Amino acid sequence: MTQQEIEVFLAVVKTGSVSGAAQALYITQPAVSRHIRTLERELGCPLLIRGRGVRRVELTDQGRDFIQVAEKWRQVWQEAREVAGRNRERTLNVASVGSVSTYLLPPVFRDFLEEVPGRALTFHNYHSQEAYDYVAQGLVDLALISDDMYHPQVETVPAFREPMVLVTGPGSPLPAKVHPSQLDPARELRLPWNPEYDLWHSFWFSGGAQPRAVLDQMSLLEDFFRWREGWADSWAIAPALVAQALGKRTGAEVRSLEEGPPDEIIYYLLGRRRKPELIRAFLACLDRELGRHPRLESYLK
Repeated sequence: MTQQEIEVFLAVVKTGSVSGAAQALYITQPAVSRHIRTLERELGCPLLIRGRGVRRVELTDQGRDFIQVAEKWRQVWQEAREVAGRNRERTLNVASVGSVSTYLLPPVFRDFLEEVPGRALTFHNYHSQEAYDYVAQGLVDLALISDDMYHPQVETVPAFREPMVLVTGPGSPLPAKVHPSQLDPARELRLPWNPEYDLWHSFWFSGGAQPRAVLDQMSLLEDFFRWREGWADSWAIAPALVAQALGKRTGAEVRSLEEGPPDEIIYYLLGRRRKPELIRAFLACLDRELGRHPRLESYLK
């Protein structure tokens, strides 16, 4: 299977005909048919339904299923070709947990890229365990995580800390400072922030209590708090940075907690192969952004 065969197949799909694909690719119609037959032979199944006098092609079931595979193949091929053109020493590969990437990192990325021309950045969202593995393999240069653990090939360094606070729907009758005993677990929108938070949660709320919703993606909280009618009594516990953003974007209300969970600490991970200049520059931009949020305490000074 070659890249040219993939491009010919996708051209046939896009134009709806062999003649259209030939015209788009500047090759002959017999050449298009030859590439398609070769591809079908390699896959062991027909991709097109052929018939006399049929001007527009029709895909078989296998042909329709193969479209997504072909598009992925094209994307991987393009990425492979780009590898040779990259200056790896000028590219910082960053990863982060979702709460940090959504509500903190965008201005950090902007500052990092604008300060020195020629810098490049790649970014991925990963859970903490995934981030450790990718940093150890050298696929990620720096990762921001919330669940620290031991890894023999990765250095774990505190980056900043922030308090955990209570977020409620607009118009909630709860007071400005809330004790966990005042919270109805059946109204909770629950996220598993980190092991320390889970221990605190288990202490105050029965394991048999059923939350209103358990969410794996922190950004889903925004949608829940936008549902005003009947949702004012919903609540969630979140890091201060997330709570502040929810308040601005949805009108949710933020309250402090009495005997609340431990502060969340965000760590950065470094592997054995490093890019000291780029990492220092990125952490300086991160520290500057942390200074704009009074409730966040930076360890990057």
